Amino acid sequence: DWSGDADADLVRVTGEAAQAQGIVTHLRGRLLAVDGTPLSGARIEIWQCDARGIYRHPRDRETDRDPGFQGRGRTLAGRDGSFAFRTIRPAIYPGRTPHIHVLVSAPGRPELITQLYLEGEPLNARDGLFNRLSPAAREMVLLRPQPAESIERGALLAERDIILG
Repeated sequence: DWSGDADADLVRVTGEAAQAQGIVTHLRGRLLAVDGTPLSGARIEIWQCDARGIYRHPRDRETDRDPGFQGRGRTLAGRDGSFAFRTIRPAIYPGRTPHIHVLVSAPGRPELITQLYLEGEPLNARDGLFNRLSPAAREMVLLRPQPAESIERGALLAERDIILG
């Protein structure tokens, strides 16, 4: 289980002076049922490695980890199914293409665990998990970050709806 700061802003850690290394990325979308109905109140969690390629975990003894990166965040889907995280552009993890893990828990539905990937990332071609997906499934987990100066200077915005079966 996760302890410590676990809100939707992974770039600022309570008690740390510095913000996370990496390119700030706003991840936004909606959580929807297959028929398009918003799934309000569902819990959405994300986790990813820091800009150095190091994951944060409960038994962490890693000294090279970025202390300004929270590593994991959670939020509840809004009335319209909306969710928003402030994180960093996914970084390369040894042996993997850049990705963000996602866990969705909605009452009365099976839990969804998936990963989100960056469109056009050269390492996607060699990533075993990404390549097991059908072309249609890949489309559902691709992020297309765009400059988001209107939200935050130097930041990116990646929008992706999540469909829960």
